[in-house]
Amino acid sequence: MNFMKTIVAAGLVAASTSAFAADITGAGSSFIYPVLSKWADGYKTASGAGVNYQSIGSGAGIKQIQAKTVTFGATDMPMKVEQLEKDGLAQWPMIMGAIVAVVNIEGVKAGDMVLDGETVAKIYLGEITKWDDAAIKKLNPKLNLPSDAIAVVHRADGSGTTFNFTDYLSKVSPDWKSKVGSGTAVEWPTGVGAKGNEGVSGNIGQTKNAIGYVEYAYAKQNKLAYTALVNKAGKVVQPTTEAFKAAASNADWAHAPGYFLILTDQPGEKSWPIVASTFILMQKDSADKAASAEAVKFFKWAFVNGDKMAEELDYIPIPDSVVKLIEKTWSADIKS
Repeated sequence: MNFMKTIVAAGLVAASTSAFAADITGAGSSFIYPVLSKWADGYKTASGAGVNYQSIGSGAGIKQIQAKTVTFGATDMPMKVEQLEKDGLAQWPMIMGAIVAVVNIEGVKAGDMVLDGETVAKIYLGEITKWDDAAIKKLNPKLNLPSDAIAVVHRADGSGTTFNFTDYLSKVSPDWKSKVGSGTAVEWPTGVGAKGNEGVSGNIGQTKNAIGYVEYAYAKQNKLAYTALVNKAGKVVQPTTEAFKAAASNADWAHAPGYFLILTDQPGEKSWPIVASTFILMQKDSADKAASAEAVKFFKWAFVNGDKMAEELDYIPIPDSVVKLIEKTWSADIKS
């Protein structure tokens, strides 16, 4: 993918300019990877400092920042205050985006199919196994659906995208909540696993009659057929910036200790049902103060200069009022 080339190049340049700027290393969420790549390229041009980021999933990113092997971690499952304090970490939201269901069915284009949470849950529970199942046909009376088996694809790695997807399914399906539940990794009743949003996107694109879930930027980048969803208000919504912002408008960051906030299944007639945030994790007292200071400069630069880049990829920037809160968090918590 072009994103990979961009961010690795930025990281390689960092190695050759380390005499002038600290090397920033990060790892974790693949959800944030497309926009973080753009930011890294822009920051390299602006400052000469590079960002070397590994898109390895939220679970692995948390482990790396806990082990102090990277300057920052990125996760789509926020850590609770108690764990942050135990690990000596600061946490804040960096960007918001949306998770979409994607399918590969002959003749079905992006936005053609409508699904609801209960039906998606039954597909992932292995209870709905054919595309012409009565529940799917009821939602899509005008679609010519095949009688072929549904090829279910899910994440194989510890993933914040999975956390938010399964959190949503747990809210809309009592069966899912009792049988599987939510987490960065769950015991999937059916389907095949793929690593990262990148892996799921690739698998869907190559597998006929497949269904999966990815961050919206990956669906666009890979030209995958996303579905519409029925939201909490019972309205059919398409994945649009307006729908993402409608859900994100419910985020009350100022009253969320440690910025711990989940944005799935939000109310509102226009709200997209699966909106998520990516959170940055940093050591409050890092041994490498220069890299820590450079990382904060990078994130500050992204907040000031990166909104347009984010919106071009259909992410939702963090509001300015919240950025001011985050800057206070940096001043209070991060020693650099």
